[in-house]
Order: sequence, then C-alpha cells, then structure tokens
Amino acid sequence: MDHSHRLVFPEDRPAERLDRYLAECLPKLSRSQLKKLIDEGQILLDQEPAKASSKLRGGEILEVTLPEPTPLEARPENIPLKILFEDDQLIVIDKPAGMVVHPAAGHSGGTLVNALLYHCDDLAGIGGELRPGIVHRIDKDTSGLLVATKNDISHQHLAAQFKAHTVNRRYLALVHGLLPQDSGRVDSSIGRHPTHRRKMSSDSRHGKRAVTHWQVLSRYPADNLTLVELRLETGRTHQIRVHFSEMNFPLVGDPMYGGRGRLQSLADQELRRLIERLPGQALHARLLGFIHPLSGAYCEWVSEPPAAFRAILVYLDKKML
Repeated sequence: MDHSHRLVFPEDRPAERLDRYLAECLPKLSRSQLKKLIDEGQILLDQEPAKASSKLRGGEILEVTLPEPTPLEARPENIPLKILFEDDQLIVIDKPAGMVVHPAAGHSGGTLVNALLYHCDDLAGIGGELRPGIVHRIDKDTSGLLVATKNDISHQHLAAQFKAHTVNRRYLALVHGLLPQDSGRVDSSIGRHPTHRRKMSSDSRHGKRAVTHWQVLSRYPADNLTLVELRLETGRTHQIRVHFSEMNFPLVGDPMYGGRGRLQSLADQELRRLIERLPGQALHARLLGFIHPLSGAYCEWVSEPPAAFRAILVYLDKKML
C-alpha cells in the first residue's frame, strides 16, 4: 500500500522552491528520489502535478505519495554470515574471500546481498527497493570488513562519510618485493584499462583520483616479500591491487595484476604451497571505523586475516626467528 503525506506551506514563510521545501520536510528522501517522485507525478501542488522549480508563496497544499518499496530481483538465500555487529540501522559483516558482494552478470546468486536479504527481516528499503544498502564493496577474492545499511537515512549518512573520506579503512597486504621506504602515499587516477576491460589502470582516459597510504609492517628478505598496512582515502575498484602492481610490488597471489606469475620466483616450495591455497590475492580488510548514523558515536571493528593468509604469515615469521 502506498503512503501519503499532506503538507501545507506556511503563510508566513518566505517564498521557496518546492523541491527545497520538500527536502527539508522529508529528510528520509534523497534529492534524486524526490526528483523521481516529481517526474512520476507522485507529488501534487494544489491537486496538480508539481514541478521542482515551482515557487511556494504561502498556503499551498502538497500531497506526496510514496510507493511501497518493491522487492529486489535478487532472491534471499540462506548463506552463513559472520556478523560482527547488527542493529536496526546497519550490519557489519566479515566477508570471506570468494564471495561476490552484489549480484551481477555471471553472479546472480550466492552473493552477500542474497545472504543479507535472507538474514535481515527489518529492511526499510533503500531508494524505493527492499534491499540492503551497499555503501562500499570489496573485491570477490578479498576478505574482510564491510558495512551495509538497512534504511535510506543510514545509507545517506554512511555514503556521505565515504564521500568525505572520513571512514577509517585499514587493509593488510602481502606484496612481492622489498619496499625501500617504511611508509608512503600513492596518489594517481584509476579507471578502466584502455585494452583489458576487466582490469583497472592509471592509464585510463577517464580515471578518478585514488589515494592509498601504506606502512611497512614486516620485510622478509629471504623470500623478497613485504607485509604492509594500507589506509584508503578513496575506494576505487581494485585500487590497492592497481597501485602496488604499477609500483612493481604486485600482491601475492593476485591473478589479474601479476602476483600469481611471481610465484615461480619463490625458491621455498613450502611457501609456494601455502600461497597456492589462497583463493585470490593476499589482501584483507582488517579494520573499519565510522560514525554511527543514529547514535553519533564512533564505532570500530577489527578482523583477523582468514586461515590461509594467517598460515603464510606464521610461516614467514618463523623463518625470521
């Protein structure tokens, strides 16, 4: 059943554009959602279809019809989830490597969205659809922390924090090569690779700025490997993998950006065997922190790397003793 709102523009209020007044009165709706409602004739001004630019001068009656959220095409699936936190606003997941976040061509099922649709029975709808709000993503073969929202207000709040680069995101990565500096910063644009359409590259003609901060945690000279912690300012597709590959320090096990091809250079057969057990690249989203959209408190979660990644680090650390 659709929901209706009746608003009366006050007689003593200065004249104002209709869309600005609605944005104030209906803060749960984004401007794009309001525009869509206006375009679809769901907002009436004195019983006539409204225009966004209409001027309200006093006494006008606005009727807003909000359609019920429609079910997403993705179907709920009973897929186990490792949940670190959940309330009526959001849910924080420790995603396993190998799980796709959102349904797409070739991945219509088995995704995090399918799992969340089954698990969450209190979705209020995002953008007019009954779905979890995926504010950010991590690659299929990257493990670690990810937050999804349950309603429009929380989605907009978290999305604004990501846009302002105030969300605290830390990753662990094992890379080929010995980084000469103890810390550094990569600032370059990333976009679709000009010839390999599945890859991303800084050579793209339509790239967007991408900033990665890194700090060395351990160097393993015998095997020419470095363990780094990374802090993301931006969240471009494949950002860490592209930045380090183009620095000639590809991530261990990365099948797309050169890490898998470097395995043959490792003389230690046991280490090679452990790396071959990785489902993808040695990259783990280990820390996630942000301001809770309802309480206003800073919240932070930490996740240990999965077993296959930990086994490699334990083995390397033992060799250093």
